[in-house]
Amino acid sequence: MNPSRPAPGPDAARAFRLGIFAGAIIGLVVAVVLYWYGTLTLFAFGYVLLLLYPVYLVLVATALSVWLGYDKDVTSLRPVYRTER
Repeated sequence: MNPSRPAPGPDAARAFRLGIFAGAIIGLVVAVVLYWYGTLTLFAFGYVLLLLYPVYLVLVATALSVWLGYDKDVTSLRPVYRTER
């Protein structure tokens, strides 16, 4: 049995964009506040922005895509055929 899942619509696309924007702003605010209160040194702040922040954004995008229905499962796969020339 193959369950039918409708494709995400324009509301899901807007929610994804808003979620990514909000997640980006929240991540930056947290990093700046931690630096402002002295929890992060300048070196640690640079490390957070250059190495950890992009990973955080990927995790936010992954969570949003699963929540909004953009994820693909095994039923979405199709066989690939190579044509002979």
